[in-house]
Amino acid sequence: MAKVLSVNIGTKRELREADLGITGIDKRPVDGPVAVAAPGPRGVGASGVAGDVICDLRHHGGDDQAVYAYAREDLDVWAVELLGRELPPGVFGENLTTTGVDVTGALIGERWRVGSSLVLEVTSPRIPCRTFAGWLGERGWVKTFTQRALPGAYFRVLEPGPVEAGDAVTVLSRPGHGVTIGTAFRAFTTEPALLPDLATVEALPEYDKRKIRRALERRATAAE
Repeated sequence: MAKVLSVNIGTKRELREADLGITGIDKRPVDGPVAVAAPGPRGVGASGVAGDVICDLRHHGGDDQAVYAYAREDLDVWAVELLGRELPPGVFGENLTTTGVDVTGALIGERWRVGSSLVLEVTSPRIPCRTFAGWLGERGWVKTFTQRALPGAYFRVLEPGPVEAGDAVTVLSRPGHGVTIGTAFRAFTTEPALLPDLATVEALPEYDKRKIRRALERRATAAE
C-alpha cells in the first residue's frame, strides 16, 4: 500500500555551509495531522507544510516547491551505500517520507491524493546543494547524490488539506509525455542531451522552463 510513513517539519538551525548561515533542512517527524496549502510564489512563499521552516527563500520554497517527498525505499538504498548509516525520516530534508510509491519514477505533472482531501502535483526533482552536503557531512556528497540519481520530488498544492503519518497515497492521473523525476534530474545534471524532452512539459516550474530555453538556445547558437 502506498502511504505516508511520516510528516516531517524543520526548525531553524545554524549551518556553516548554508548560504545564509541558517537552514531549515533538519526536519523531524511530527504526530497528528498537519495542514498543507499553497504558500505563494517563489521568493515570497516558504513551505506549504504548516510549521515547517525554510530560510533561503531565493532557492527554496514557494508554490512549485511547496512539499518535498522522498521514498523510504530510496533512503534504505542510501543506508546500504553509506555503510549502514542510520537515515531516519526527514534526514534528507523531506516533508513526506513515503513508502510503496515510486517517487523517482513519478511523471512531471502526475497528481497524487494524499489522505482524504490533499491533492499534490509533481513539479521537479531536488538538485543537491552545499547545504545538503554540509548537513549530511558526507565527503563528495553532491557528486555522489547526482550520480545515483534518486532525487526525490517537489510538489505544488492543487487542493489543500491535512496530512499525517499513515495517510494513503493514490495516484490520480499521469500525463502522457513520459518525463519522470529521474529523467528531469539527469537532464538538469549529467545528461543535458535530455533537455529537449522537457521542453514541452507544461507542469514544470517557470524557472525551469526558462533554464531549458536558455540551454537550448545556446546549443542552437553553437551549432550554427
